[in-house]
Amino acid sequence: MSSSQRPSTSKRRLKTGQNCEIIIIDRDGKNRKVIYETGEMIEAPNWTTDGDWLIYNGDGRLFKISPDGKTGPIRINTAPVENLNNDHCLAPDGKTIYISSGDGHLYSVPIKGGVPKKISNDQDPSRKFIYYLHGVSPDGKTLTYVGYEKSPEGKTITNIYTIPSAGGPDTRLTDVDFPVDGPEYSPDGQWIYINSEQAATKPGHAQIFRMKADGSQMEQLTHDDRVNWFPHFPPDGSIVAYISFPPDTIGHPANKEVIIRTMNPDGSNQTALDNFLGGQGTINVNSWSPDSKRFAYVAYPLENSSS
Repeated sequence: MSSSQRPSTSKRRLKTGQNCEIIIIDRDGKNRKVIYETGEMIEAPNWTTDGDWLIYNGDGRLFKISPDGKTGPIRINTAPVENLNNDHCLAPDGKTIYISSGDGHLYSVPIKGGVPKKISNDQDPSRKFIYYLHGVSPDGKTLTYVGYEKSPEGKTITNIYTIPSAGGPDTRLTDVDFPVDGPEYSPDGQWIYINSEQAATKPGHAQIFRMKADGSQMEQLTHDDRVNWFPHFPPDGSIVAYISFPPDTIGHPANKEVIIRTMNPDGSNQTALDNFLGGQGTINVNSWSPDSKRFAYVAYPLENSSS
């Protein structure tokens, strides 16, 4: 979510005549297939490490469905934590889901469901601090997240942090006065990729950046007039998928004509794979298949519009 949208915990609804489609596509843009369609709001698929399931959120809960769409949806129990947003990640060993809740905290829960365990820390209430999860280190020991808070003057502040996946102290990696979001580790653990307005000359103009895992050596990777968010690596680390919004978009709202693009890890060879009505909920989390050949995302077609 964008910094301007972060405080809201209200459940998003579809428009009249709108559906949700879970789509799987090859990394070269071929073999696009809608594997599941519903009139209920769903968002942000993860692909399990065994390749058997896609895990997504809907109505504050988690569900799973087979990648061919033939089995499921099946609910994954996370009670009593049931006001989940679309920032959920899977542990590299495939045994745990890390979730962000509407109460502003992070939790872990077994992949098959169970009682969530709180990971995040209680902050000074005056900060109005909220945790938004986005990435897990390749060794599974560290989570990276966006910390959202308010300054004493009421200004919105976002920074990139890490926290041990078992719980522990928070480490702030950035200290900036512009929006940052979407942190995700590269598969070698050396880099954290983010979207940032560091180079923006107008509000909302986010581009893809990367920094060393300790927060040093920030480097800009995309340089165009579109608004680029949520970089995601396949397990083999060979390319990056991301979502590209129209110019002048603020944050990453729903119902925009977006493009799914891939690029090399250094930002070169940017390639458009698909364009459709989407945005919020499309690829907020990593949804690459474990064999690095395909990825999943959600489109939100309206009647009389192309998907």
